[in-house]
Amino acid sequence: MSNYTLVIGNKNYSSWSLRTWLVLKYCRIKFTEVRIPLNTETTHQEILQHSPSGKIPVLHHGGITIWESLAICEYLAESLPHKRLLPKEPFARAMSRSICAEIHAGFQNLRQNMPMNCRAELPGKGMTPEVQKDIDRIISIWRDCRENFAGSGDFLFSHFTIADAMFAPIVLRFKTYGVELDAISQAYANAILNLTAMQEWLDAAKLETEVIPQFEL
Repeated sequence: MSNYTLVIGNKNYSSWSLRTWLVLKYCRIKFTEVRIPLNTETTHQEILQHSPSGKIPVLHHGGITIWESLAICEYLAESLPHKRLLPKEPFARAMSRSICAEIHAGFQNLRQNMPMNCRAELPGKGMTPEVQKDIDRIISIWRDCRENFAGSGDFLFSHFTIADAMFAPIVLRFKTYGVELDAISQAYANAILNLTAMQEWLDAAKLETEVIPQFEL
């Protein structure tokens, strides 16, 4: 039995779960997956059995419990340095952390108006001037990283890092809502979508039967 256990929500809707799940998959870590459907009468009590905050995702590793998504990613980066989850060069590493923090705390208009919904096709839905500003900022980050740090690699910092995992749910939102991208941004989005782990997540999301109305627009 794996000594890693990751507690997640619905794969169709839970963006923060996807981020940590992708990092574990990239690291090729064997882990036990516990899926707790969101927005049910028992969801909160079930999560409290695993997380002191009552939120997911949660990572259990041996006797350690980590209940916040970015902290989980940083923990994996520090405990598995050979996986290169953070860029090696100090400036690139600082940029990566700045980007991850911005994603973690920002883009509220995009989150609220274009919730993650892997199964849906909703082109044009949720678009507002405020959402477009969030999209423009995201594209600016992608283009800046690709120009300055990517080299010949497919990702923001050449190889896959935490920053790419943080942007993965945004890539899915752009796909669901038909957001038009320039060639550089679309190529990056395709690199994320073509990840074997991402395809595995999407296949599982399609098999889920739960429906959360507020995420269906």
